[in-house]
Amino acid sequence: MLVNSSTVVGRETELALLAEGLADARQGRGRAVLLLGEAGIGKSRLAGEIAYRAFGAGLTVLRGRAGTAGGATMPYRPIAEALLSLFRVGGPPQEPALAPYRSALAGLLPQWREAGAPAEAASVIETAEAVLRLLDVTARKAGSVGCLLVLEDLHDADAETLAVVDYLCDHLAGLPLLLLATLRPEAGPAGQLARRAVARRAAVSAELGPLTAEEVSALATAALAASTGQPPVRGSLPPEVAKRLVQDAGGNPFVVEELLSGMITNGALSRGPGGGWLVRGELSADVPRTVVHSVTERAARLGPAGRSLLETAAVFGHRFSLPVLRRVAGLGDRDLLAYLRAGIEAQLVSPSGPVADWYEFRHALTAEALLAGLLPSERAEIAARAADAIEETHPGLPGEWGPQVAALRLAAGDRSAAARRYAEAGRTALGERALDSAVRFLERAQDLLDGPGQAAERTAVVERLVRVLVESGQLDRALALAETLPETGPGAPPTERLAALHAQLAWAAVMAARHLDAAAQVHHVRGLLNRLDTAALTPAVEVVEAHLALAEQEVSGTERVGRAERLARRAAEAAERLGDAETACQAWQLLAVLARRHGFDHADACLEHGLALATEHGLTNWQIGTMVRLGVNDFMRNGSSASLERAHRATLDHGALGLMHGAEATLAMQAVLRGEFTAARELTDRCLAATARLGNADDHRYVLLTRAALAAHRGRRRELDQELSEFRRSGGEQSLHQALVFGNRAVCSLLEEDHDRALAELDEAIGWENRHPSVFYLNGRYGLRPLLLALTGRGTPAEHRAAAADPAAGLRWNRQFERLAHAVHEGRAGRPAEAAAAVAEAREAARPFPMAHRLGLRLVADAALADGWGEPVDWLREAEEYFHRSGVPAVASACRGLLRRAGAPVGQRRGGTALIPAGLRRQGVTAREYEVFLLLGARPGNQEIAERLFISARTVEKHVASLLAKTGRPHRAALCDYAAETDFPAV
Repeated sequence: MLVNSSTVVGRETELALLAEGLADARQGRGRAVLLLGEAGIGKSRLAGEIAYRAFGAGLTVLRGRAGTAGGATMPYRPIAEALLSLFRVGGPPQEPALAPYRSALAGLLPQWREAGAPAEAASVIETAEAVLRLLDVTARKAGSVGCLLVLEDLHDADAETLAVVDYLCDHLAGLPLLLLATLRPEAGPAGQLARRAVARRAAVSAELGPLTAEEVSALATAALAASTGQPPVRGSLPPEVAKRLVQDAGGNPFVVEELLSGMITNGALSRGPGGGWLVRGELSADVPRTVVHSVTERAARLGPAGRSLLETAAVFGHRFSLPVLRRVAGLGDRDLLAYLRAGIEAQLVSPSGPVADWYEFRHALTAEALLAGLLPSERAEIAARAADAIEETHPGLPGEWGPQVAALRLAAGDRSAAARRYAEAGRTALGERALDSAVRFLERAQDLLDGPGQAAERTAVVERLVRVLVESGQLDRALALAETLPETGPGAPPTERLAALHAQLAWAAVMAARHLDAAAQVHHVRGLLNRLDTAALTPAVEVVEAHLALAEQEVSGTERVGRAERLARRAAEAAERLGDAETACQAWQLLAVLARRHGFDHADACLEHGLALATEHGLTNWQIGTMVRLGVNDFMRNGSSASLERAHRATLDHGALGLMHGAEATLAMQAVLRGEFTAARELTDRCLAATARLGNADDHRYVLLTRAALAAHRGRRRELDQELSEFRRSGGEQSLHQALVFGNRAVCSLLEEDHDRALAELDEAIGWENRHPSVFYLNGRYGLRPLLLALTGRGTPAEHRAAAADPAAGLRWNRQFERLAHAVHEGRAGRPAEAAAAVAEAREAARPFPMAHRLGLRLVADAALADGWGEPVDWLREAEEYFHRSGVPAVASACRGLLRRAGAPVGQRRGGTALIPAGLRRQGVTAREYEVFLLLGARPGNQEIAERLFISARTVEKHVASLLAKTGRPHRAALCDYAAETDFPAV
């Protein structure tokens, strides 16, 4: 008789921890729990118990296991199994929010592969983000109050699964998810993951220790009762049996059950006449030998053929495929199924999850016990036959078959064949973007190719490994490994191939802004090319040199840009002649950026050419990336986001998550400029966490900068400073995005009516751009700054004409301000008709930009009143209405002051009370006092406040006195501190 029980005994602390995790998941407080313990200690038993409780509580439960197959693992196997266990019947969810992630998930869910293969297999991080989004949707679906994801035997998991688990641990907070992973506490990648996750407080861990003597007795009693179908009866376990179990099992539940089974099988323990249990023989045993004996004896009861079948299956590992086992064992279907059913009845094997024709041993120790009964030569012979069978049954070795055959060839003693299979598995994993697995397989192949006459094979593996390390972002390792490749002698690769490898390293280094490494690789490639008669690699080198030219700080900006453009153009033309489409696309994209200074028509021509190349050669990511850039240019010229929105839809269709977030971040910035602040907030909220999780540093900084722009364009200085602090913490000051900081500050200063500060910010932007080649053209240099220079009298008409002649001045955002600057100069020169015509042109250019348009009207109205031209009263009324409704009191007040100065009637604005924070409103602060309060944070004098609000200094003094009395501040400095700390209203 065989005994086992699903009863959990003695795990109160761990159960309490997991129950708390379930409760937190139901409240939207996700967490990860890592359950550690030796083989047989009860991890799966405890996971099953908590899964049962979760299901009963209304949570969706997903389970997957990372069992090995012949020492090899398939990327994402336990995660795919967990998802398939839920979606096999009803299919995956169809929520629109998952649309961008369908391509990334297609590798895990066959049901979604029909949606079209992705342009390029998803990276591990993209897959991890997609899994996180899918779990979140699953947890929130109708009828579910959360989700429990159980991943068992993580110590056997592939590198990609571990990467996804690590990612999930870091990003579960705030989601209705509980992740429970079980693993052995031994050293290894999974153990390292557990220690790191716990150390950074991304997960909690619990290690299962041995059961106490009392708990061992309770478990044995429950197991014996389960074997008879009766409820457990206290005291029914003979004392000598309990003593022997405590002594020999070491508190391990699996060993307890195996010992009990052995005692019953050999007749030492049997049921008495009244249903109790009696000892009838010798109970002593050696634990490891007993477990092995128990397993092998049960296998032997299946007969020689049945035992041989299970021993053969054990060579495959914890899991095995029935069709392959049939071929290796040489049994007919009838005999095979008969032995398999007997093995299931003997509780040695069971079906493996939701996958048909796959089976697994009841426990990892079961397979190990069966293998212990084989001689090394027997195991090697079975492994060789198994490898042959897989190769015959699965031509091409798709999925996990390649690494499994490699492991079997190694077990058979054929190191060369194993190395070749590991190398092929590495190529396959690379094609599936399972880069960590590709690295692991190629490293195994490299280690095995150490014999004489294998130098050439080893070199080929090292070359591929270097390329995979580059793609996985491990540039340091790639550079170091590339240095080990011989340039002459046995195993040396052809010079052209070696040069191509170092050219790829050069491109990777320059894209990572590691200019010294890139320059060193270029120098190496140039030396290798001197030995060749071909110029095939010259374009790839010159593209890198073009980027390096832009980074030469000791050379003037104009000279840098000119040299970069010459190199990039030469590279583009040569690459096209040589049929190197990818290098040509690299060059044309750089040329498009450089060509902006000649006009955006030139930039678009470069992009259109690159787009045609990418389309012709099927370079989908380059194609979509170019479409995004064209959409950006279209907005800059015309103020329309339609082209970028089409490109954004293309990123969704192809699952290009990196490009998708870049497009969304740009759409958010465009929404800010169009005054669509709610849309901009929604887009940045969507992108902020995702770009941080995915490690898209450049996109993440741009999102942070967009949030800063959003605050600036609403006149919210405190929010602006907070967002810029986050931008600096992300390394933004060292990026080209720093150029936009000054322009955003200038806009905020204008909305605070601090025109001198705004001009100082724009002057600082000019200084920064003179030191760095600018790739941004809406930062004030060609529009807003010329306007402020005209208004202050610092700019002359001749200087304005020079700025207006630059192609960037024709961009729609810049043109609205440039035309107003021209109007100021014309009005001041006594040409009112020309000035009015320029204002009309500015109004046409400003149609997509309502906030900027009204700000421009407010700015130019001051000069129009002074010089007697235009319709300043109408402009001021329009601007006052807009800024009053938008909650920008300083500008609205300035407009009212100018209207009074013009002698125009000004209605009272009492509706501003709703904009006052609740705390100040309760203290009785009026709308006019609040306008003064907003300006006090910068500690200006009364006269400065009076000038900004167009009221008298005496009136300001009265408002300050009233604010001191109402807020209870002892003096003006304390009131200024209070103003600096108070949040602006949400409008």
